[in-house]
Amino acid sequence: MNAFMEAVLSEAREEPSALARARLQRQLTSDDAARRAGLTPDEVEWLEEGRLYRFRSSERATLALLLYTTSLGIDRREARRLAGLPVGTAGANPRGRLAVAAGLAATALALFLAIVVPPRLGDHATQASAATNLPPPWRISVDVLNGGGDINYTRRVADRVGSFAYQIKRVSRAGRFDYPETSVYFPPGGEKIGRRLAEQLGVTARPLPAGKNPHRLVVIVGPPRALG
Repeated sequence: MNAFMEAVLSEAREEPSALARARLQRQLTSDDAARRAGLTPDEVEWLEEGRLYRFRSSERATLALLLYTTSLGIDRREARRLAGLPVGTAGANPRGRLAVAAGLAATALALFLAIVVPPRLGDHATQASAATNLPPPWRISVDVLNGGGDINYTRRVADRVGSFAYQIKRVSRAGRFDYPETSVYFPPGGEKIGRRLAEQLGVTARPLPAGKNPHRLVVIVGPPRALG
C-alpha cells in the first residue's frame, strides 16, 4: 500500500482524467495498469492524458483504449458515468456474448467521448470545409511548436488540433519562447486550410515565407489562453 500511495502522489495532477480516476479507484499504478493491458507505461500515460496523437495511428490508439478499459474491468455503466452520460437502469441480457460485445463497444465510445471530443465542437467548420471543397483535416499534417515556454499548454493545443482529425506530426519546441500569441502558419498555396484551422482554434493565421507542401501547417503556441 505504501508503494501504491507513493506512486499516486508522484502522479498527482490538478484534475485527473476519467481513465486516471478509474485506475486510481482500483489502487493501480501506471506500471501495474500497463502490465495488465499489455501496453507500455508511456501508452497508458498518453491514454490518460488524452494525447492520442502520440500513437502511430488512430487505429492503434483506438485498440489501445479498448485494451486499457477492458483490462481495468470498466463496464458499460461505469464508462457512461465517467463520460458524464446518463447511466440508466441495469437489465438482464440472456445473450451473454452479444451483451459483452455491446458493452465493450459502448465502453470504448463513451470513454473516447470523455477524453477526446472537446466540449464545444460544432458543425460550422465541417460545413465551411464542404462549402469551399477543402481537403479533409486528416489529409493535413500539423507541427505544433512550443513558442511560449509552456509545454503542457502546447500539448493541450496539440490535443485540440488532433480532435479536429488533423495529423499531428510532431510536438516540440520552437526556436524561441517569446511568441506573443498562438498562430497557425501556412505555406504558399495553403492559405485556405490554414485559415480553417485558425478559425477552429480561434487564433490568427499567418503566411510562412517558404514551404513546398500546401497540406502542411505549423501551429506556434504562445502564452496560455482559452482555446476557441
